[in-house]
Amino acid sequence: MPHLNTHHVPGPRCHHAIIYGLRSQEYIPGRLRASAQGHAGGRVRVHVIASAANEKVDVLIVGGGGREHALAWKLSQSPLLNTLFCAPGNPGISAEAHVVAVADLNVHSHPEVVHWCQEKGIGLVLVGPEAPLVAGLVDTLKQSGIRAFGPTAAAAQLEGSKAFLKDLCREYAIPTGSYAVFSEPEPAKRYIREQGAPIVVKAVGLAAGKGVVVAHGLEVALTAVDDMLVQQKFGDAGSEIIVEEFLDGEEASFFALIDGNNCVALASAQDHKAVGEGDTGPNTGGMGAYSPAPVVTPDVEAQVMEEIVQRTASAMVDRGTPFSGVLFAGLMIRDGKARLLEHNVRFGDPECQCLMMRLQSDLLEVLLAAADGRLGKAQLQWSPKKALAVVLAAKGYPGSYQKGSVIGNLGDIQEAKVFHAGTSGGESDDIIATGGRVLAVTALADTVEAAQAKAYKAVDQIHWPEGFCRRDIGWRAVERERT
Repeated sequence: MPHLNTHHVPGPRCHHAIIYGLRSQEYIPGRLRASAQGHAGGRVRVHVIASAANEKVDVLIVGGGGREHALAWKLSQSPLLNTLFCAPGNPGISAEAHVVAVADLNVHSHPEVVHWCQEKGIGLVLVGPEAPLVAGLVDTLKQSGIRAFGPTAAAAQLEGSKAFLKDLCREYAIPTGSYAVFSEPEPAKRYIREQGAPIVVKAVGLAAGKGVVVAHGLEVALTAVDDMLVQQKFGDAGSEIIVEEFLDGEEASFFALIDGNNCVALASAQDHKAVGEGDTGPNTGGMGAYSPAPVVTPDVEAQVMEEIVQRTASAMVDRGTPFSGVLFAGLMIRDGKARLLEHNVRFGDPECQCLMMRLQSDLLEVLLAAADGRLGKAQLQWSPKKALAVVLAAKGYPGSYQKGSVIGNLGDIQEAKVFHAGTSGGESDDIIATGGRVLAVTALADTVEAAQAKAYKAVDQIHWPEGFCRRDIGWRAVERERT
C-alpha cells in the first residue's frame, strides 16, 4: 500500500480535536503522524477542526429519553439555535430554554414527520434512539430534502444486526471475539458444549440492551438459547443468535463522529450495565456512567481509532453505504489492547449525559458540520473535568415495575443536573414516573470521586420511595484515583 500524506492545518488548540481522514491509518491525540500503511486512493488531508458555517436553525430531536434530554440541554445553549423541538419529549426537556415538546407528532410515521418538518422549516433533525434509525427515518428525511444527523438504514445495520457487524469485523480485520451464528437451537447447543463456558449468547437484533447473556456456566448458556430461539423472548430480534467468545478485561465505551468521509474522536466513558452493586444481576440499559474512562489511555484511543473506528467507516464506504452520524464502540480492554464487543449507531444512555456535561464546544455547530459532510470545519473542545451519572430506576426494573408514582424535591437539586427519561407531567406540575429508567443525576467535578459525591448527594435529596439506584457508580475509577 502507498505511503499516506497527512497535513497538519494550524488552528485553535483543543482537547483531542483531530479530524481523522478515512484513508489515514495512524491517530495520535494532540498531534499527527504520517503512516506507512493505508488504502490506495490519493492524497489524504487530516485536519485540526476549524469553525463551522454561521447558521441559525430550527432543530427537531426525535426521542424522549435521558439521552435526548442531555442533547436538548446542550443544544439549547447554542447561539446557532432558533427553536428546538423534541418529539415526544418529556417534562425535563420541556423545561429547557428554547425547547418545545411535540407530544402529538407520530415519529413512527415517516410521512408525518416529513410533512411536519417541511411545515415548520426544520433545519436539522437529530434522531436519538436506534429503532427509528434502523427503520430508515434518516433515509426518508434526506430523500425529502431535510437535513438529518444519523446513519441510513443500511449503515445502521452496524447496530441493527450483530451478525452483520461480526461478519464485517471478520472481513476487515477489526479486532473482536470469535463467533458463530445460529437460527436453530440444537446446533447452537452443540457449539456451546464444544466451546465450553464462559461464553456469550446474543440476540442478533435490537433488544433494548437486554439481549446479551454472559454465561459463566453451560446451563445458563443453554437456557439462553432456548429463551431466544424457542421461547422467542425477544421476538424477531432473537430469531437468530450469536454465540460468541467470552472476552475478559475491562469494558469501556468510545464515541466518534463520522461524516461519511472523516472521523473525529469524541470521548470515552464507562457505563454500568448490571442492575446490582458489584456488577451483579441481570443487564439493563445502563445504571450509571462516567467520563472519561481511565482505561482508555491515549495509546488505547489511538488503537481504537485506527483499528476499529476507521476500519468500520472504510468498510461501509467500500460496501457503498457510507456511515454518517455518531459511532459508539463498546470495547473490552485487556493489557492495553481493545477488542470490539458491539457497535451502536447513536449516543449511549447514560453515557451521553456525561459527554454533554463535559463538552465545551457548540454541539449544534458540530452536528451541522457532520450532517453536511464538513467535519473539517467544526470546533470541538472538552472539559478536563470528570462527569458521573447515577440512574434512578423504578423498583423491579429490568423486570416488571410499577408506573405512576410521584417524584418529589427535584427543584431542590443545586450541584448536579437531573436528566429526565421515563417521566411525564401530572397535576400541579407533579413529575410522574412512567418508565424503567427514570432519571439520570449527573455531576461534574475535578475527580471521579468528587463527581460521585456530588451526584449521590443530589440523589439523596430526591424523594421517590418507589425508585432505586446503584450506590457504586464509578467504583473502578475511584479505586484508580485512590491508588
